[in-house]
Amino acid sequence: MNYLALDASTEACSVALQVNGKTFSRYELCPQSHSLHLLPMIDAVLNEANIKLAELDGLIFGQGPGSFTGVRIGVGVAQGLAFSANLPVVGVSSLQAMAQLAYIEHGEKQVIAAIDARMSEVYNGYYTLDEHDVMQAHQAEAVTPPEKLAEHLSSVVTTPFYAVGTGWDAYSEKLAEQLLALKTNEGSPEILFPTAEAMLAIGKVKLAQGQGVSAEEAQPVYVRDTVSWKKLPGK
Repeated sequence: MNYLALDASTEACSVALQVNGKTFSRYELCPQSHSLHLLPMIDAVLNEANIKLAELDGLIFGQGPGSFTGVRIGVGVAQGLAFSANLPVVGVSSLQAMAQLAYIEHGEKQVIAAIDARMSEVYNGYYTLDEHDVMQAHQAEAVTPPEKLAEHLSSVVTTPFYAVGTGWDAYSEKLAEQLLALKTNEGSPEILFPTAEAMLAIGKVKLAQGQGVSAEEAQPVYVRDTVSWKKLPGK
């Protein structure tokens, strides 16, 4: 089965294409310029694999949480491509994708993902590996003040875990000591952002299980409904 995955939910912009078991990918850190990079990256991997969009079996997109603008861009592009080629689509959490990346790159099977959500909060979730080698959340993903993250996760996190995401550095002074004591990786997390390749690993399982939907049903998952912004000086 041939699948395309794309993500613009954080500062990173990435695409991954699986064709006949081979993966073609692009990844770039490009804050606030995803709209300029995403479609050219998709064209690049399709050309590299010498395949047309209509020849694919499904499309996977980063559904968030993350940047409100980035998530909307990713969902909009996914819908447009899926409409044009009549492809089923499936969304993948940016937090889950980072946990999946920790398994792919380091073999980690217990992961807490925490992304800086601005406004002194973190998007977060706790994930462990299932029988399909997919990292699955143990409770609904949430947005939480960092000082309350340990309390929020206390019912599911009782053993050492691997940390991923920008939230660990952004709020290191506010995170509770009992949570940091269970963190196995020292210093800054190596994995800060999701990748389309990790979303591909999750999304192709969801599509194979029949979880794909039509383009018009593709929806973002913001977790928090309030748009974060700061007034510019002098404005």
